[in-house]
Amino acid sequence: MTFNDNARVGGNTAKRRGGTVAAIGGGTVGLGAIVVLLFSFFTGTDLTPLLGGGAAPAGPQSGGEQIANCETGQDANTDDSCRLAAASLNIDQFWAERLDGYRAPQLIIVDQSTPSSCGTASNATGPFYCPPDETVYVDPTFFSILREQFDTTAGPLAQLYVLAHEYGHHVQNLTGVMQEHPNNGTGPDSNGVRTELQADCYAGAWVAAAGEQVDENGTPYLQTPTQSQISDALAAAAAVGDDHIQAESGGVVNPESFTHGSSEQRQRWFDAGRDGGVNACDTFAVSGSQL
Repeated sequence: MTFNDNARVGGNTAKRRGGTVAAIGGGTVGLGAIVVLLFSFFTGTDLTPLLGGGAAPAGPQSGGEQIANCETGQDANTDDSCRLAAASLNIDQFWAERLDGYRAPQLIIVDQSTPSSCGTASNATGPFYCPPDETVYVDPTFFSILREQFDTTAGPLAQLYVLAHEYGHHVQNLTGVMQEHPNNGTGPDSNGVRTELQADCYAGAWVAAAGEQVDENGTPYLQTPTQSQISDALAAAAAVGDDHIQAESGGVVNPESFTHGSSEQRQRWFDAGRDGGVNACDTFAVSGSQL
């Protein structure tokens, strides 16, 4: 997805933070856990103990620096960190128009690693949303890893799909979805799968309307995405499907162990959001066979 070169994006509140190490804990929502599994499956390094137990998570670290050289859409088109920071303005505006009482999460661009209330944020844990902090954590080098090791382009819209997915978890936190539908284990009909598919749907709804949000001068932040860019985002959604990860690991696809949904489901709910908007995203109102 391409920013308009003259769009003003310097008003974003994203911070860069990092250079520290903390224990990895539980409580994250989003791509984090599944990325740990990806590393385990594809590199042969067993990182799965990081998904549970272990040392208690460190508390959030305050402060951080503004994203440098991130004032215009042209800056956002040439730098991953600025792209994420700039997109936060767009996504916040999208949700403020649709959700009464919406408050923006903090976006932290991670440099190496940094603590959160949910544990360490780094490219090894992947992007995630931490509910106690109301913060989205993303290390942009995660996208380089996807390109180099996992055979996906991780282009601009794919990156912003990931970001919009994590903001979808923030909306679930604000609206009480997380509290009403707590983690009840794994499986194709689990709350975890429904939560992730709804966040995919929310991301699709944002993509469909992303060209409508404007800066202080009335200039749209983003151009309407091309079909090629949408295909790239769909490919990213498929890459993190539970069945795809299990198959790529050389194992048997086991729906009873699903935590995020299949590749087909993730793509389909993303498209459901693009076609029907946020009102089409109630994954908790359908039967398991309709997920």
